[in-house]
Amino acid sequence: MTMAPVRAHTEQTTPPAAAAAPATTAPATTVPASAARTRRRRPYGRHTLAPLLLTGTTIVLFALFFVWPGALGLAYSFTDYRGLGDMDFVGLQNYQDLFVDQDFYSALTRTGLYVVLSVPLTYVVSLAIAVLLVNVHAKGTAAAKIVFFVPWLVSPIVTGVIWRWLFGESFGFVNYALGRLGAGPVAWASDANLSLLVVLLASAWASTAFNMLLFMAAIRNVPRSYYEAAQLDGANGWQRFRAITLPGIAPTSFMVVLLTTIGSMKEFAMVQALNGGGPGTENRLIVQYIYETGFNRAQVGYASAVSMVLMAILLVIALVQLRFERRATRDF
Repeated sequence: MTMAPVRAHTEQTTPPAAAAAPATTAPATTVPASAARTRRRRPYGRHTLAPLLLTGTTIVLFALFFVWPGALGLAYSFTDYRGLGDMDFVGLQNYQDLFVDQDFYSALTRTGLYVVLSVPLTYVVSLAIAVLLVNVHAKGTAAAKIVFFVPWLVSPIVTGVIWRWLFGESFGFVNYALGRLGAGPVAWASDANLSLLVVLLASAWASTAFNMLLFMAAIRNVPRSYYEAAQLDGANGWQRFRAITLPGIAPTSFMVVLLTTIGSMKEFAMVQALNGGGPGTENRLIVQYIYETGFNRAQVGYASAVSMVLMAILLVIALVQLRFERRATRDF
């Protein structure tokens, strides 16, 4: 009877456990607004400074080595500038003389023939080598890639000298080998057509490597499932190549044709070192004509006019090929 009040009093005087340990919070630290803004700005500055420097450097170099020489050449094309002394403004006189110059048309015609022959040759050789090297059953592809890629590392002047040693009439290795076999020497340098043939072979040898790499990358990007499905349908190798590979690498093909065309139109160093556009001026290309007119004859204004015409031709070729590429890609 006397125990109940004691227990009740004890329960009332004992504080709860939760109330015995009041919650504590860490004092809040205040960051100055200027420091917060600085902390936010630093990453932004680091990430934008490097791209701005790279882009600005590229723009300056492009303007210095491309825009400025082009603008200067355009200005010279309206003058009678000869490299030294004063120059007078002649308007369109250089262009009027240009379009009645038979030497200009001869060089332009030979350049067109060279482009028509060299572009298909380089395309076919590059694509054929690329197809062979991406074949899963091919052996020694690593060594073959090195062998085929070495010519691209050689400068155009060295390429011309190498092929001149090979096909020289009196000292060339090819005529020496033919003589050892009992055949007579071939007029590789004095015959205009044979001389052009040597230039074509040298050009294909030098430019095949880069195009080969482009084709190899494009062929590897074609889905293998297409070939497997075609093989199940009974298509042979040529049918798979024609119906799958060629359409699949169409964008790369257009790029190769465009780059090879522009490069052939601007060919100079290799031909100059190989045969100098000979025999005589039979194989003189348009850039050689510009060089001879501007430096040998000191007609800088006239040579600048020829350069502007060549630039316009290259621009038209590039625009036409890009238009065909877009149409073909859209249809594909």
